[in-house]
Amino acid sequence: MTNNPLKVEPISPALGAEVKNINLQAELSVIDAKTLNDAFLKYQVLIFRDQRLEPNDLVRIGRYFGSIARYPFVKGMKDHPDVIEVIKKEDESINFGGLWHTDTSYLTCPPKASLLYAKLVPPVGGDTLFASMYSAYESLSLGLKKTLSQLNGINHSTKSAAASTRVNRIKDNPGAPTNITMQASHPIVRTHPETDRKALYCSNAHTEKIEGMSVLESQPLLHYLYEQQQMEEHTFRLRWENHTLAIWDNRCTQHNAINDYQGFRREMLRVTLAGDQPY
Repeated sequence: MTNNPLKVEPISPALGAEVKNINLQAELSVIDAKTLNDAFLKYQVLIFRDQRLEPNDLVRIGRYFGSIARYPFVKGMKDHPDVIEVIKKEDESINFGGLWHTDTSYLTCPPKASLLYAKLVPPVGGDTLFASMYSAYESLSLGLKKTLSQLNGINHSTKSAAASTRVNRIKDNPGAPTNITMQASHPIVRTHPETDRKALYCSNAHTEKIEGMSVLESQPLLHYLYEQQQMEEHTFRLRWENHTLAIWDNRCTQHNAINDYQGFRREMLRVTLAGDQPY
């Protein structure tokens, strides 16, 4: 670390920035904390390299951005209940969160943000893709925006594609019973409570259908939106290194943990921040 002023460098036009000249092991000044919060709202995903952090550091850092919440399906660490381990073992073929999604949108009040810290990453692979739902929404026609403004999506915790990615971690350290279904209706287009910008808020991982329609009737429109969300111009790719920390805004981003490192172990720590009910 240096004594140079904190620097925030954008990664892509759509979203993402790397924060430099900062030591997250130390308490942040009021000015630096405000700079980070402003950058978080502007860039949606912040990346911090070469940070030697312990679980209690992650909780402390999370509190600069909001209040701590807990992931419903996996218990936290024994001595750090607000921190969950996101691990893929060498002999496992399925990874946690390996599809496009925003975290736990099946909750009435989904999380504001998530922090993910890399303890051990594979020599190659294991990147995470991020996409801006601001950018995806803004790319739509005025007519489609008007139609979507009147629609809600029904989000489920049990959609098979997403549920299958958490099976191994639930088996190791279960939180909520696996037979519980969590469901919530949220606007397809949500308004960010701090920036007042509009973002698409649906995902193939959790959105089962459009409220008032059947699953079959909903599919053409939802699948079109998913394709728009994942277009390259709305995304950037994070190449993890050991001791990298990322924090992302679940209210206006999606992410996808790439599962391309078979035979290697990947160990991450995650903290979740409490959010508000989408509107």
